[in-house]
Amino acid sequence: ASLRRRLKQKMRHRQQHFHPLFSLIVVCANLFENNYLFVAGMTVKFVTNKMCPYAQKAWIALEASGCTYDLQEISLYGANGKPSWFLKLNPTGTVPVITHKDDVIPDSELILDYIANGKVEGGTAQLENGAYSMKWRNVIKQQLAPIGKRAVLGGEQSKLMKLLQEMDADVQGPYLCGENVSTADCAAFPFLWRVNTEFGLPQECENLSAWLKHCSANSAFKKTVQRNWWWWW
Repeated sequence: ASLRRRLKQKMRHRQQHFHPLFSLIVVCANLFENNYLFVAGMTVKFVTNKMCPYAQKAWIALEASGCTYDLQEISLYGANGKPSWFLKLNPTGTVPVITHKDDVIPDSELILDYIANGKVEGGTAQLENGAYSMKWRNVIKQQLAPIGKRAVLGGEQSKLMKLLQEMDADVQGPYLCGENVSTADCAAFPFLWRVNTEFGLPQECENLSAWLKHCSANSAFKKTVQRNWWWWW
């Protein structure tokens, strides 16, 4: 009985001695499990799904700007779909989302502006984001997206081909707005790459073809291209 009592006292002493450290380990493990503990030195967390074109354009912008970031990919559908911690971050459940300091930016267009405006420290390149870039972004969002969708779902390719020829005339070269990567290139590449993969660009679109080839050779764009991908709806 006395031996049993002494053993119990030793176990109680060890539990008391290691309890604070054990508690810290448990807390850290829970943080990792819930994706709240970021890699040391990473000031930006980029939550994405690599097959999504909207997320891809934000990814290109991060790469092209040279910003340091921590990429966290999540599933969006099926049994392993959107995790609860992500829905707390962005209740609409859409990707991409970036968090930086106290900011949460849950929209790809807003993310492009956020990065281009220099809100993220450590970038090695400044993305152009002037009026001409905004013109291109509006064309992608307001024209290419809906017309491209109809072409894929309903076979209405003639309007898409006509639009591509109109867009071709506005390419400055080698990038859409001139010598440097802009937010327009980040926004356009995921969609025009998909259109080219599915239908091919019209033979007349020499400028767009050259632009697509030039972007595809740039590591910032090339890194984001996936073997399996989604359209944009």
